[in-house]
Amino acid sequence: MKILVTGYTGQLGYDVVKHGLESGFNMVGLGSKDLDITQESDVISFIRKQSPDAIIHCAAYTAVDNAEDDKQTCWDINVKGTINLASAGKEVNAKFMYISSDYVFDGSGEVPFKESDSTRPIGYYGQTKLEGETAIKQLLDKLFIVRISWVFGINGKNFVKTMLELSNSRDELNVVGDQVGSPTYTFDLARLLIEMIQTDKYGVYHASNEGFCSWAEFAEEIFRQANKQVKVNPITTEEYPTRAPRPKNSRMSKQKLVDNGFPLLPSWQDAVKRYLNELANEVK
Repeated sequence: MKILVTGYTGQLGYDVVKHGLESGFNMVGLGSKDLDITQESDVISFIRKQSPDAIIHCAAYTAVDNAEDDKQTCWDINVKGTINLASAGKEVNAKFMYISSDYVFDGSGEVPFKESDSTRPIGYYGQTKLEGETAIKQLLDKLFIVRISWVFGINGKNFVKTMLELSNSRDELNVVGDQVGSPTYTFDLARLLIEMIQTDKYGVYHASNEGFCSWAEFAEEIFRQANKQVKVNPITTEEYPTRAPRPKNSRMSKQKLVDNGFPLLPSWQDAVKRYLNELANEVK
């Protein structure tokens, strides 16, 4: 099976390609320097030449604050780029997997969002991810949409790395305590995506590590496991203003995974433990 992966230079795309290769698949990893997905003719010719069996589309404009001001670039990548890839993939009869986001929801309430719940993004980034979902649903039949949240992996910047860096110079930190969701380790997620793409169990899924926490609780667990003596002060969203609004409730139900016989990912605490080990081994 030949699998083309966009966003190879990012956290998730990197791990998807890595795990795919380890599993014996023919993996083609693409970064933005390899292919500009906003250029339709380039995408079509590239996909025709590669003729993959499946496309896992991890590439995205994810700078949620910048997206509020740089809307055209965000839309071009997240919507136009996605449509270009999906259209080209359809031409070569490839399965298509689109990585979406918890930001398609408005973050209201405290109940986990189901895959079928109404979407209502509160920021422009979330709006473009939802537009991408809507567009490819109309284009494709052989389609997986996988919404993820709070990602951390070995290849790139993330919350865990930021907290560890801050712990070197700070013994006290203010961290938002009223936004709740599920951290997601790309090592675990990559394995699920590769397993999923081999099936024809198409549809919309939610995928994250098990369990919920606030960003403050996430930070506390990182420091506890890393043996860092840092005091975390939970603050409100209003006390930490950002350019783009953040959903307070990013809890997502993974019932669709269960219904279709896919494994749930390990707990987020277990994921942090293994990730810290991966970081330590990388330094050696």
